[in-house]
Amino acid sequence: MATGSRAPYDCSPSGTDGSGSEAEEMVGALLTASRLLVAVSARSLAAVEDALTLPQLRMLVVLETRGPLNLSQLAAELGVQPSTALRMLDRLVAIDMVARDASPTDRRTTVISLTGTGRRTVSDVTERRRAEIARIVDAMPVGQRRHLVEALQAFTEAGGEPPVGERDARHVGW
Repeated sequence: MATGSRAPYDCSPSGTDGSGSEAEEMVGALLTASRLLVAVSARSLAAVEDALTLPQLRMLVVLETRGPLNLSQLAAELGVQPSTALRMLDRLVAIDMVARDASPTDRRTTVISLTGTGRRTVSDVTERRRAEIARIVDAMPVGQRRHLVEALQAFTEAGGEPPVGERDARHVGW
């Protein structure tokens, strides 16, 4: 984009086209939508496993999507300190959701992976989320659905979130 030109919904405070209120409206709508998605996630998790927290579920989802990781990699994926990830990990090991094993390539390294119980939990929670989100989408006016898809794809791309593949759309979610 040329210097001085702006996207139609530039949220930067330095904009000169008067779209500040439009940007604030978008931010407000996204905050409301994110609150709805967190509520859907919490309800889906509570219906499957009342002992897990949302951050613990996030750890399980990361392990499901990324595969076995060492503690440093897992902490980086979650955006937390290794000590925080270790405390979460200890709780998940205690309830048989994850396992710690020696790396097959370096016996000094421990790898963390999902157990069968952890995989089933992620699958069950994801399926419940998927069903509730489908009900919400079905309640939307048909003409607005396409715009929602395009806007959400642009939003997630701008935020650096990799797109959900066909397999992920059916089996893994957060």
